Amino acid sequence: MKNEWPLWEIFIRGQHGMSHRHVGSLHAPDAEMAIKNARDVYTRRNEGVSIWVVEARHIAATVPGEKGPLFEPSESKVYRHPTFFDIPDEVGHM
Repeated sequence: MKNEWPLWEIFIRGQHGMSHRHVGSLHAPDAEMAIKNARDVYTRRNEGVSIWVVEARHIAATVPGEKGPLFEPSESKVYRHPTFFDIPDEVGHM
């Protein structure tokens, strides 16, 4: 696999959004070519206003099967979830 170009993850910000979203992956020799290829592949209908490319080997991620130990501490912080507050009727639906 030494002859294969690196894998790039592609993120596009749409016309009506403020955040980029992951749209796919592609192989390219460098970031400049990854951006050009991403433009051609993922924005054919002029739907993007910004493209991010990230070489996949630089992304660190959690393992879904090991979510327990990582996310359990947040369960003890009930103040982050305002489910125990009484909402006055005049406030309406939130």
